[in-house]
Amino acid sequence: MAHFYGYVDGRAKNLSTQCGTKMSGITSVAASWNGAIRTYIWYDEEEKVDKFEVYQIPWHGAGCFNLLASGIAGQTSPACIES
Repeated sequence: MAHFYGYVDGRAKNLSTQCGTKMSGITSVAASWNGAIRTYIWYDEEEKVDKFEVYQIPWHGAGCFNLLASGIAGQTSPACIES
């Protein structure tokens, strides 16, 4: 059963969706010629929470590797904007 859900909307084609389980997590990459952003969300069995990491990564030789954010999904932080 899906625990995670993701989508991509490139406007050039139809919306594409993907599901992930607690065991698999879900990873996404959005890239340009200057680098990419990779997100990863997974279930931490030990702590019983959904965790995430967001990285800036190189793409085809351009860009850098840098951790932009990490934490517990849904946890309020100073940078969190609630809907």
